[in-house]
Amino acid sequence: MASLMLLRISVAFFAILFISSTSVNAQLSANFYAKSCPQLLSTVKAAVKKAVANEKRMGASLLRLHFHDCFVNGCDGSILLDDSSTLTGEKTAVPNLNSARGFDVIDNIKTQVEKVCSGVVSCADILTIAARDSVVELGGPSWTVPLGRRDSRTASKSGANNNIPPPTSSLSNLMSKFQAQGLSTKEMVALAGGHTIGQARCTSFRAHIYNDSNIVKTYATSLQAKCPRSGGDNNLSPLDLQTPTVFENNYYKNLQAQKGLLHSDQELFNGGSTDSQVKTYSSNQNAFFNDFAAAMVKMGNIKPLTGSSGEIRKNCRKPN
Repeated sequence: MASLMLLRISVAFFAILFISSTSVNAQLSANFYAKSCPQLLSTVKAAVKKAVANEKRMGASLLRLHFHDCFVNGCDGSILLDDSSTLTGEKTAVPNLNSARGFDVIDNIKTQVEKVCSGVVSCADILTIAARDSVVELGGPSWTVPLGRRDSRTASKSGANNNIPPPTSSLSNLMSKFQAQGLSTKEMVALAGGHTIGQARCTSFRAHIYNDSNIVKTYATSLQAKCPRSGGDNNLSPLDLQTPTVFENNYYKNLQAQKGLLHSDQELFNGGSTDSQVKTYSSNQNAFFNDFAAAMVKMGNIKPLTGSSGEIRKNCRKPN
């Protein structure tokens, strides 16, 4: 009898654990707007398609916006908030200043979405969908986006400065920054593959091309022509020197060839614990695509505001 009671208590305990661990994600659903805004996905897709057609780099910019949003108090649209007399936003934080972009595209998508269902869809959800659609537009994998996030009324500049890993990061620092968000090292390496698209500023890779030895000399020299030791901070170079506007696995092949643009990129293939995963993705694009899609869903589920928390912003740049 005692053992039966113990069994029942154990089952109940684990049931509570399971419910508590899945309750947040249970509030997010792919069908969240199925009735309230049935044209949402097609509206966002069309707007992203147009924006990426206008400028291929925008796909990478929207993906990066979502990443930088989620790493600061969860995926709550806080990165979209402008500074005001009553609010300090995240746009002037070191990882975002002069580099985060695509805010006007999100504004445009919000306008289009408001036309088909006013006051229903959050800016946080719009950004999450736009990140997925950007990857697809550039040839990458698709995935089902759980929806139902609400928008924050606040932002955290200090959170952006402290939580987003800088391009000078060591492998251990990268691992700890991602672990702090509940993301594993495997998921980190998969998400790093987002650097198969986009550009980086000279100030982000200057130290790597002048001071590091784990970069091919000819590649470093070619980059130095665009990125002098002083000045030219905003000069751009592609994160993937082969195909910066196509989403595939060349990023990992570049790392194996010691042609990672950022110090933090090359740390993933530098004699450490993540070398084998880089090799796997380099030779198996499907494995990369599958792992990237799964990791994007998990990242998109970081601490969302749901239910009655937060709000549905009318203007993505300011609280209601």
